[in-house]
Amino acid sequence: MLSRVAASFYWLSRYIERSDGMLRMLKINYASSQDTVQEFTWEPVIRIFVGLHETDADTLDNDSRSVLKYMVTGKNNPNSILNIITLARENARGVQEHITKDLWQCLNEYYHTVKDPRIERALQREDPIGVLDVLIKQVMLYYGTVEITMERGEGRSFMNIGKYLERAIQSVDILDTKFSSVSDNPNLLTDTTYWKHLLLSLGGYELYLKTYREGFEAENILEQVVLNNDFPRSVIYAVNNIQRYFDRLKNDTNVDTYREMSFQIGRLQSRIKYSSVRSIKQEGLHGFLAQIRTELYSVGNSLNEYYFANS
Repeated sequence: MLSRVAASFYWLSRYIERSDGMLRMLKINYASSQDTVQEFTWEPVIRIFVGLHETDADTLDNDSRSVLKYMVTGKNNPNSILNIITLARENARGVQEHITKDLWQCLNEYYHTVKDPRIERALQREDPIGVLDVLIKQVMLYYGTVEITMERGEGRSFMNIGKYLERAIQSVDILDTKFSSVSDNPNLLTDTTYWKHLLLSLGGYELYLKTYREGFEAENILEQVVLNNDFPRSVIYAVNNIQRYFDRLKNDTNVDTYREMSFQIGRLQSRIKYSSVRSIKQEGLHGFLAQIRTELYSVGNSLNEYYFANS
């Protein structure tokens, strides 16, 4: 497969996954802002998905509707849903002959839904939850269309590597940010609403209730989000799938490159697999997550060097 085509598949999928994570977190955080207006802050969300040094973000204060407008339809925010879906669509356009007609139409519909001026007006005047749900359903439709229409070849492997790499980075960032807030405010350790919203933003609330009977405990949440092989948004689940789909790229022309990257991914996989909540706490959660984040970005850089260099 041409490196340009592989890169487009990879980035298309990363952008869609990023939009999904953002929308889900925006939805849960908006609901939280309505419950605890005085104590609530949008700063963690902006830190995860935008960064703390963006001038426009600094002027948002704590106005929920202004934050939603900036994060969903903000043209001056490089990481707004509007801008990243535009980038996803551009990548899909470049490989349109390699994707199904259904997938192109689905992505095009997502793009035009976000771009519709009525979305911005609704965020300002109506219930934002309903607007975010419309966009979340567009992502779900996209993933369903990929699953039932895309050929099981190299293109789909690059799409899944991009999806799970983006997902792992998001889970690490969310966990690191949320636990850092606990370090600054120990009272959050016993705040069940705080932990509930964290799990809801990752889609892990129902699984947590089925798995742990003793209530919301920080150690149990850490275990689920990092180490649970059955949780689709856990770090280990994502890394296992990165390895799974990377294995499918092996062929006679890339033996050395494949071996080097396979070792890199396998080392990261083992680093997480053979960790425990106790060992992570002994090492220090922030240090552990920082190293995992660095290695995830290293995998992305290696893909760019070895597979996308000529794109």
